Amino acid sequence: MSAPARAPGSVLPGSAPPGSAPPENAVPSGAVARTGVTAHARIVAASGGALPVLRGEGPLALRRTRAAGPWAQVTVVGAMSAPLGGDRLRLTAEVAPGAALRVGSAAATLALPGRAPSAPATWDTVLAVGDDGELHWLPEPLISVRGSELHTATRVDLAAGARLVLREEQVLGRAGEDPGRLLARLTVLRAGRPLLDQQLAFGPGVPGWDGGAVLGGHRAVGQLLVVDPALADAPAEPVALGDTAVLTPLAGPAALVTAVAEDALVLRRLLERGAGYLSPAR
Repeated sequence: MSAPARAPGSVLPGSAPPGSAPPENAVPSGAVARTGVTAHARIVAASGGALPVLRGEGPLALRRTRAAGPWAQVTVVGAMSAPLGGDRLRLTAEVAPGAALRVGSAAATLALPGRAPSAPATWDTVLAVGDDGELHWLPEPLISVRGSELHTATRVDLAAGARLVLREEQVLGRAGEDPGRLLARLTVLRAGRPLLDQQLAFGPGVPGWDGGAVLGGHRAVGQLLVVDPALADAPAEPVALGDTAVLTPLAGPAALVTAVAEDALVLRRLLERGAGYLSPAR
């Protein structure tokens, strides 16, 4: 997440100050150093716009922002540069029955390389929405920077009467730059049954990721998932949203907009175009 850089000059596990003998647990030359930040931020939303739990940690700072009506609104703010190689981040949000929560982020997130050699960074997002609860999960894009490796896993557990709007946007490399390696998994359960389970992989070492069957030279990829019991009575129709985007109904009261684009701005426009077809259900 774009934020102030970490303090320089810190001594990491397995390293030693200049001129001193290496410690007994020093990392051998060429080995992967298990360094990085471990942080877990948590949100719990209750009815009436209440937030009984709002706890940030490490680079994941949480801020309550203004919302109207029954909604609670939270913005994730980067308190330091993250994720870097070796970081282990976790963000959980629970929406109680009848509650409504919107979550966004203050800026795009940059996946950055850590001290070489380092382990991949991991970012787990765990979401749960109770009956008649509603969650809008709308972070800004994730940018995979050259030399980085990030594994993300998002799991959503929905009650039968829950509603969800979830957006994911990934940008592969900064302007004029090759991307890092990005593995992303999204798993959504509704009433305990699988609704969507997919895994994406891009960047160095991933076969065919930039070929015509996957991105075809595009550098931005994203999706918008809408789950709403209202779609059971009025299912979404398949719609081509241009040459590189489509709206697809899912088996269940849900629809998925997927798109690839040359940059984040065009990607957002395509996803918003797809959302327009689903606005009555939302």
